[in-house]
Amino acid sequence: MSENLEISNRYDEKQAKLYFEKHTHGFWHRVSNCCEQHMAARALAIAGEPESVLDLPCGAGRFWELLARVPDRELVAADYSQDMIDTALNFQPPHIAKRFKTFQTSAFDIKLPDAAVDCIFCMRLLHHISEEEVRTKMFREFHRVSRSTVCISLWVDGNLQALRLRRSQSRRQDRQYYTRFLFDRSQIEPEFHQSGFDIMGYVDLMPGFSMWRTYVLKRR
Repeated sequence: MSENLEISNRYDEKQAKLYFEKHTHGFWHRVSNCCEQHMAARALAIAGEPESVLDLPCGAGRFWELLARVPDRELVAADYSQDMIDTALNFQPPHIAKRFKTFQTSAFDIKLPDAAVDCIFCMRLLHHISEEEVRTKMFREFHRVSRSTVCISLWVDGNLQALRLRRSQSRRQDRQYYTRFLFDRSQIEPEFHQSGFDIMGYVDLMPGFSMWRTYVLKRR
């Protein structure tokens, strides 16, 4: 897997709009989105409600309203896909969208100076990255750009969904085509430490059931 993830390259204007609509259409998608918003809010609280946040990748701005709840928070949003950024600016409420400074960038080479923001908010990216050396490069870039914390979501083991996924994968032969990956906690947590972060805490989407977890990391 290259650092310019295949998943990032597929979002043209049409696909970006479909991604935006995905989380707002249908009962279960709305429930899932509500749970993720709650998980993210709790993670930001653990991080101390940072005064400045970089949303990367920002996607279609799904978490912008949440991030903008702190009135004086400095808000920056970036994505590898300019079409995603444009979709966010066009479809999020104007009073929310205007608060964000946006730019196109890669999570592996962020176009910001050292210690540019208090917190990097990274949702739904890490579970696409299978190679440790690629993850390490991203973590080190996050360490460079963040002054204090990182909130980062991923799939972890130790729950019912993870057990089901591994059983399903054990019966399949096309593993090389996977684009989403489940991590052992004993694997990923040392990678955080080795990249210069301590774990402040974490929030599980549905403890004991869901694979989704958001870690809150403290920069050393």
